Amino acid sequence: MPRPLMATDQILSVLEETPVRLGALTSGLPEAVLHAAPAPGEWSVVEIVAHLRSCADMWGGAIRSMVETTHPTIRAVNPTTWIERTDYRQLELAPSLSAFTTQRSELLAVLGPLPARGWARKATVLGAGKPLELTVHSYAARLARHERTHWRQVAKTVGMLTPG
Repeated sequence: MPRPLMATDQILSVLEETPVRLGALTSGLPEAVLHAAPAPGEWSVVEIVAHLRSCADMWGGAIRSMVETTHPTIRAVNPTTWIERTDYRQLELAPSLSAFTTQRSELLAVLGPLPARGWARKATVLGAGKPLELTVHSYAARLARHERTHWRQVAKTVGMLTPG
């Protein structure tokens, strides 16, 4: 049974809140802490933000394509594959978070004024098994749900790496 989609106002709220939350959770932390993994095999805060940027690149790009083009065909690129082509994991947090915040503002500028029919725009997505028909709404909801999960991961990681 598929998950019910989030309402558009919820999606916009989560997408707007993500960079703010990340900034609040990491404010004042030394770069060494931000680059440290709390345990072997776990991601550092910088790696989590790098992952979020990679997802925003891929999924945000797909969303913009759907808004700008009538029923595009999009080749899905796994964000884990995409991140290998970037330097996101090597960057200090401040410039990476700044770039993510700018990117997010640009996506919100596209999504915010969309009428209901804009949220219903579709694309055919290839590369993840059989072709899928996805909408702006479904892609944006996926991005928002995904980011909420990582809010908790960042909070837990920071808690494990900082005393008190």
